[in-house]
Amino acid sequence: MTDWLRKNRGFLLFLLGLGVFRTAIADWNPIPSGSMRPNLLAGDAVLVDRIAYDLKLPLTNVIVAHLGEPRRGDIVTFSSPKDGTRLIKRIVALPGDIVQLRDDALYINGQRARYSDPRSATEALARGVRVPALRLTESIDGDQRRVQVLAGVPAMRDFGPVTVPAGDYLMLGDNRDDSADSRYIGFVPRRLLIGKALRILVSADIDGDWAPRFDRFGQRLQ
Repeated sequence: MTDWLRKNRGFLLFLLGLGVFRTAIADWNPIPSGSMRPNLLAGDAVLVDRIAYDLKLPLTNVIVAHLGEPRRGDIVTFSSPKDGTRLIKRIVALPGDIVQLRDDALYINGQRARYSDPRSATEALARGVRVPALRLTESIDGDQRRVQVLAGVPAMRDFGPVTVPAGDYLMLGDNRDDSADSRYIGFVPRRLLIGKALRILVSADIDGDWAPRFDRFGQRLQ
């Protein structure tokens, strides 16, 4: 065993360094579902800045120092408070905000989001199953993003009002009617935030023989 460790020391140090880098500084996260459409697609892999908010001890979730504050509109990876699954959603509400949805329209602190530039599309829910979709620009409190709503799909289109507790965040998927987000898993404590997603590294069409989607490589997230 000692000889094996000595012979493979360089490789083991590389693995350790990679582990430290991925758990403390930067990471990549594959997108497994359509919950963030139309902005993120299944088959995208995004770059995650793990020190955007907190410095953690490598290979642990122990926070050493706060480095930045999560902001409304950030796309973040986090561990689900329900079962620990790693998820990626958008921060929609901050601690102290009063949030509600009414027929898919977002309200924060009594202010209704503005919706513009509607465009019709179709969305694949499963192989061979497509439904009408409507994509809009949602603007509120100086932040805007494209969101999508689906017709004829059972979803929690009405939610709240709820007040986000201190130290917690409310997450929603951009694909509002097909996302297991804070409406279902609850608020997300800051300690469960992993990092901020910055841009798409690579992308492949997982339903099309994994053909590369070169136009998405390096695309910055908004």
